[in-house]
Amino acid sequence: MTLQAGDLTVAMITMNEEGAVARVIDDIRAVAPAAEILIVDSSKDRTPEIAEEKGARVIRQFPPKGYGPAMDLALRSAAGRVVITMDCDGTYPAERIPELAKLVLQDGYDVVDASRLGMKPDAMPWANYLGNLLFALLASVLFGKHITDLHSGMRAYRKSMIDSLRYEPRGAALPVELLLRPLRDGFRLKVVFIDYKDRIGQSTMRPLQTSWWTVKRILRVRLGLG
Repeated sequence: MTLQAGDLTVAMITMNEEGAVARVIDDIRAVAPAAEILIVDSSKDRTPEIAEEKGARVIRQFPPKGYGPAMDLALRSAAGRVVITMDCDGTYPAERIPELAKLVLQDGYDVVDASRLGMKPDAMPWANYLGNLLFALLASVLFGKHITDLHSGMRAYRKSMIDSLRYEPRGAALPVELLLRPLRDGFRLKVVFIDYKDRIGQSTMRPLQTSWWTVKRILRVRLGLG
């Protein structure tokens, strides 16, 4: 399908990604030229200036409020009928964007999870890989559905579903809740497997904090809290 203006927003959260942002935007434009590219930025470097020069819509969130509030702002502010999230570090395959958008716009899915864990990615350390598998197993048991990747930063969401969804934006590991709440509430989920690449720049992830919030979000959704 040919994506038209208004069909798609590609949303990214950035913090000091000046080494990657231009390349990532160029990769998105190559496959989805009509897409809105929306960035919520908390950088101290030239990331927002570079993004605006490349035609992205930039919302500044400074001082930083954390990943969850930034992603919530991006999802709520998106103009497209489909919102595809990506990390702005070169790890996710922009060439898969049209496929993910089609699965929502034409095939009727509400969430498409681009799972990194069809097999262990070379770019993912063993500790992260095993932790992801363990959390996915826990969620699979509790929700009665095979789940492979709770933390993927690349997903397609139907915007009308996001607008109807209640979730807690504060805290780490928001992608966990953005997958499990739609699953619990009966929205249509599709999983596709993607390649996961080496990142450009330094990671800002805090493993212990993310792990704690992952368990908290799994139980919160399963027990119907909030």
